[in-house]
Amino acid sequence: MSTATSTDTQTVALSAADSHDLIRVHGARENNLKDVSVEIPKRRLTVFTGVSGSGKSSLVFDTIAAESQRMINETYSAFVQSFMPTLARPDVDVLEGLTTAIIVDQQRMGADPRSTVGTATDANAMLRILFSRLGQPHIGSPKAFSFNVASISGAGAVTVERGGKKVKERREFSITGGMCPRCEGRGTVTDLDVTQLYDDTKSLNGGALEVPGYKSGGWNHRLYAESGLVDPDKPIREYTERELHDFLHREPTRMKIAGINMTYEGLIPRIRKSMLAKDKEAMQPHIRAFVERAVTFTACPECDGTRLSAAARSSKIDGISIADACAMQISDLAEWVRGLDEPSVAPLLTSLAHTLDSFVEIGLGYLSLDRPAGTLSGGEAQRVKMVRHLGSSLTDVTYVFDEPTTGLHPHDIQRMNTLLLRLRDKGNTVLVVEHKPEVIAIADHVVDLGPGAGAAGGTVCFEGSVDGLRAAGTLTGRHLDDRARLKETVRAPSGVLEIRGATTHNLRGVDVDIPLGVLCVVTGVAGSGKSSLVHGSIPAGADVVSIDQSPIRGSRRSNPATYTGLLDPIRKAFAKAGGVKPALFSANSEGACPACNGAGVVYTDLAMMAGVATTCEECEGKRFEASVLEYKLAGRDISEVLAMPVSEAEEFFGAGEARTPAAHRILRRMADVGLGYLTLGQPLTTLSGGERQRLKLATHMGDKGGIYVLDEPTAGLHLADVRQLLGLLDRLVDSGKSVIVVEHHQAVMAHADWIIDLGPGAGHDGGRIVFEGTPADLVAARSTLTGEHLAEYVGA
Repeated sequence: MSTATSTDTQTVALSAADSHDLIRVHGARENNLKDVSVEIPKRRLTVFTGVSGSGKSSLVFDTIAAESQRMINETYSAFVQSFMPTLARPDVDVLEGLTTAIIVDQQRMGADPRSTVGTATDANAMLRILFSRLGQPHIGSPKAFSFNVASISGAGAVTVERGGKKVKERREFSITGGMCPRCEGRGTVTDLDVTQLYDDTKSLNGGALEVPGYKSGGWNHRLYAESGLVDPDKPIREYTERELHDFLHREPTRMKIAGINMTYEGLIPRIRKSMLAKDKEAMQPHIRAFVERAVTFTACPECDGTRLSAAARSSKIDGISIADACAMQISDLAEWVRGLDEPSVAPLLTSLAHTLDSFVEIGLGYLSLDRPAGTLSGGEAQRVKMVRHLGSSLTDVTYVFDEPTTGLHPHDIQRMNTLLLRLRDKGNTVLVVEHKPEVIAIADHVVDLGPGAGAAGGTVCFEGSVDGLRAAGTLTGRHLDDRARLKETVRAPSGVLEIRGATTHNLRGVDVDIPLGVLCVVTGVAGSGKSSLVHGSIPAGADVVSIDQSPIRGSRRSNPATYTGLLDPIRKAFAKAGGVKPALFSANSEGACPACNGAGVVYTDLAMMAGVATTCEECEGKRFEASVLEYKLAGRDISEVLAMPVSEAEEFFGAGEARTPAAHRILRRMADVGLGYLTLGQPLTTLSGGERQRLKLATHMGDKGGIYVLDEPTAGLHLADVRQLLGLLDRLVDSGKSVIVVEHHQAVMAHADWIIDLGPGAGHDGGRIVFEGTPADLVAARSTLTGEHLAEYVGA
């Protein structure tokens, strides 16, 4: 009796545990989600799809992954939590069945000059230990091989208590680091081009200084003009040697200038501290333009760009120094490590070889460990983050990926699919946000969001199998089997852009003529040298508009209107209509609501608990002072205009009383790139990756230039949006522009007038032109990997 009961209880207990096979989401309302409820099977591969801006990232990252991370953080003590980032609970009614989430997103790696592929993945840490044990001559601990540790030494008196007495002793210490003393581990040294700092034919009072922020009358200018060290009315070229030294190089000196005690410092060290010590990408555009003009970066002459001191480079294993090892292509380095037979460090060699093999397996064998992390593309950065998870023993974990095939050639997508399936087969839940049909095809479960973007999205259109999606008739389902056809006729070029002897990165003296006046696609496997050819070899003249993959930086105060420059003509139109200053119509300036400082919400900091954002009671979230909202343009106040979608604003500023041609032009460009649904005042922090890329494209389309260079413009685009992008590229070419696109998407290749294919492989196996010609010729020849995949795609 008792045995039977215990068995029954055991069975019930087992089935109760096994019933938690779903992640249940009910009533999700983050960003544009409209009370979304879904049930996601665990230990399966689920793909989330839908047009860009439909709510995929809001559901997967901002709801499921965010709550999982928040709940894990809450398991720590309040003391530990106070050191961790505070995470607010997502706006959702019920979330059940969550497991630990590991997020592998496309956020670029830090652009810190000392961050490399090796330091970001622990491969460098293992190499340093290896060289500290086996390197000859022996120079010290692993720190001696680190370009982040400087060599320091010192001596002095210390007081020690012994037997109740205080005794003074002399102590010495020294730390041997591997940092190159000249470039401080950066690998490059900067020189300032003084001709860009001032016009030596003019005097200081005559406006000689050409540095941003050093205009006549300002404090920066008065510091030099009224210092008494130089004659402010004498042209700089007539300065004596002493005057020029004081003006450019003088050490910081306290002195009285214009009746105020100030620190005077030479112009060059002052600019180095105020501008060159900052991250270039975070600077305002006009300051960044000045820095790019005035600063020249050259490889450090002392360490040849290796970042390491002479001592660190002198210690070798089998004739290879740590600098040589980091400069090797990772696939070659893996071979070298496997060739080392040292029982004393066997576990270290095994671990290092596994990490390096993971790079090769994930399709990044062409990188080198000394590659700066900030130079990796979004797709490469995401795959570098994947390296640490490939060999993990964890199971029953939720892995969340954000478009893992970004920047991958069709040939490499098969490999990525294998890795995703491998993670699933170990017993993990894999959630993937993706547009590529090749990835959707391997899904166990599909969640399709839409039907549109922004306010028109945020609902679940379909949930089920891939076959069910095909038959469902949703936008994704209809476009899933779309295949672009090859053009019957291609445009004739109007000229050529000659590139001769290109050797940037892995290019092998490439000679190529890029046709102008047509749509030219540069393609090839990841790491074959496409970006090196297009960004590193095309002369960046006044006629070239280059739109790369660097992310838009923006705070919650930035929005499409401020980023594109649209707010300026809008403010001027309101100011003209009301007879007041334009600054009143800026929520970041004079017109800001005093209670929330123009943010629209009031933030309450609750220490280690999640902060709370509440809508400002004074302005009701409109961000402007009440008096500003009394001024109207065609019956609308500034907050109503910023709440308009782009499509409505385009009509509003296109005709009638509010007609503003400058604003209408920018709005037309935003609608052209498929952003008609965005509201003008939506914070940039809420935009998806694809939306940010297209916003950048819309902004640059206004630049004056005959040659447009686009780097993977289909990143983050739904299959339906790609068709619209092709129409935009056609319009650009038909208007007389030359368009050069670095791209892997077969629909863009098929639509091209001319294709340049690089390869045949990646890294030192690439860097050569393997095909030049029309898409039809590439398909007919099938002589390259791209040709084979394109032929299969178009059904040739």
